[in-house]
Amino acid sequence: MKIVISPAKSLDFESKLPTKITTQPMFLEQAQLLNDKMASKSKNVIKELMGISDKLAELNYQRYQDFSLPFTKENARPAVYAFSGDVYIGLDVNSLPVEKLEVLQDKLRILSGMYGILRPLDLMQAYRLEMGTALAINQNKNLYGFWGATLTNALNDELKEDELLINLASKEYFKAIQPKKINVPVISPVFKDYKNGTLKIISFFAKKARGSMVRYIIDDDVETLEELKGFNYDGYGFSEEFTLNENEPVFVR
Repeated sequence: MKIVISPAKSLDFESKLPTKITTQPMFLEQAQLLNDKMASKSKNVIKELMGISDKLAELNYQRYQDFSLPFTKENARPAVYAFSGDVYIGLDVNSLPVEKLEVLQDKLRILSGMYGILRPLDLMQAYRLEMGTALAINQNKNLYGFWGATLTNALNDELKEDELLINLASKEYFKAIQPKKINVPVISPVFKDYKNGTLKIISFFAKKARGSMVRYIIDDDVETLEELKGFNYDGYGFSEEFTLNENEPVFVR
């Protein structure tokens, strides 16, 4: 089983790390190319391209200038400990037993506009480059064109015939891997909450639930769809009633 999730805009490069083990990203050459492209742009162009404030444009302009290879423990941080958004709050990797890190490293893949695919312990430097950014690069008009075949092939190379790909990424990121070309069944869980008597997807809760499901898979060594349906963290439970497509199991609370 492999799991894909999205990165996060919020980052943590300060807290203490529970492990000294690190790995190198698979697509550093492509990341260097993308960073060089962004580093050549002015702060105003970055602001317009990414739809961000002056302050964030300044911050990320400086990040592009500071990008430096090789990645080391001194200038970079393992990806799963660097991202700190809602999904990562749900995953709560800092409380994961160290002996489970090998399983996490094997199963989890983080999709990234800058790095393509990151394994949990892959080193990364602070960045912001969302997959939906309309950045023309080489002959590609955007990052979907730049990354699509590369990411799809990388995942297919890792996936065995009898495995599942669990999609816990956002639509923005998941479509970057050309889902119809994945060689194994893709399972895309849906998380819904009751609000004012109506069952709906609430973005904040759904993001956190995606991270919680990653944690559940790692905690319980989940390998099958039936085992995945046992997910019960944070009060969620599988609903056969609301599941209309077997590959899109619905969890409600």
